[in-house]
Amino acid sequence: MSSERDRAHLAWRRAERLRRLSDRVVGVGPWGLGIDGVLAWVPVAGTIYSVGAAGLLLYEAVQAGASRATLLRMATYLGLDSVSSGVPVLGWAVDTLFTGHAFAAGALKRDIERRHGRPSDAASRETI
Repeated sequence: MSSERDRAHLAWRRAERLRRLSDRVVGVGPWGLGIDGVLAWVPVAGTIYSVGAAGLLLYEAVQAGASRATLLRMATYLGLDSVSSGVPVLGWAVDTLFTGHAFAAGALKRDIERRHGRPSDAASRETI
């Protein structure tokens, strides 16, 4: 295995971990609630978490060599998620329901899977 592939698979695992933590700690059917949705209701804390998690996801994408299109898609999802967390009440509700971190992590994972395949332990770790 190449070190590029190993790094991409590490990014895949980290993106999955951030997806779960941010948007799917508790899941009920197709809906989930994570730290991002809960902290959205805490002024400033929600924005700090959202921007920090977005930064980590984008860092992982760059380290994994994600395409420009994937980076742009991720930045759009994460930007919408982070901006909404800064708007009191209505924005917080949107942030709770809009799983931008999950969408961005999914885009990164698809990009990595296209180029390097899924990590060998992915099936046992991932839950949807």
